[in-house]
Amino acid sequence: MRRLLYAAALPLVLVAIWWVVSAYAGSFFWPPLSTVLAAFPETWTADRLIHDVLPSLARLAVGYVIALIAGVALGVAIGSSRTLRAMAEPVLEFFRAVPPPVLIPVIALFAGYTGWTNKIITIALGCLWPILLNTVDGVRSVDEVLRDTARSFRLGPADRLLHLVLRSASPRIVTGARQALSIGVILMVISELFGANRGLGASIVQFQRGFQVPEMWTGIILLGLLGVVLSVLFRLVENWTLAWYRGQRQAEREG
Repeated sequence: MRRLLYAAALPLVLVAIWWVVSAYAGSFFWPPLSTVLAAFPETWTADRLIHDVLPSLARLAVGYVIALIAGVALGVAIGSSRTLRAMAEPVLEFFRAVPPPVLIPVIALFAGYTGWTNKIITIALGCLWPILLNTVDGVRSVDEVLRDTARSFRLGPADRLLHLVLRSASPRIVTGARQALSIGVILMVISELFGANRGLGASIVQFQRGFQVPEMWTGIILLGLLGVVLSVLFRLVENWTLAWYRGQRQAEREG
């Protein structure tokens, strides 16, 4: 209960400040929070949630899963081989320095501006690099003593990959996956700014262009709430996945 109160304290304070300041702002572009909240149920009806929000989340999920699978697979391969790592490092540094939104027009030339393909590719490319780079670092940091122990016990390649490499690298992989999730939410919105007439990002832009300012703010609030929900869900999965790691760290501190 105390942790819940701590977590809710700052959001409640910020909402109270927003409520008071916006009530006296007198700006068309910053309407009172009470007006925004009143417009929320009228704007985000069941039909709009089904046809705008759910497709955006589906594209995010598909792109994120593709990036997760590709990032872990490539990261394990690159991190396990010095030769492959030396060959791939310049390419990784090049693409890591290129912001994914810059590639959206290029991706659209090949995949088209409409449809799901270009949006999924954009999300996947943006989410790929933090997962890939953290996986490479995690694989490289596997304890050599554990590697020698695995060899002495004559563990097969599949057992070494599953029980040694992935298990040892999992904290770094999860770190990269958390970073990728935030990037994916951003790219989910940005990808819908080009050639999309449905979706959460497209709806926010349409409200802005139609000077429907309260509705635009409801979209921004909804996007933030979705980010909070996704973060909570990810933390639940993280706690379940890394339960062994947290127990090990706790035992080391107590010892």
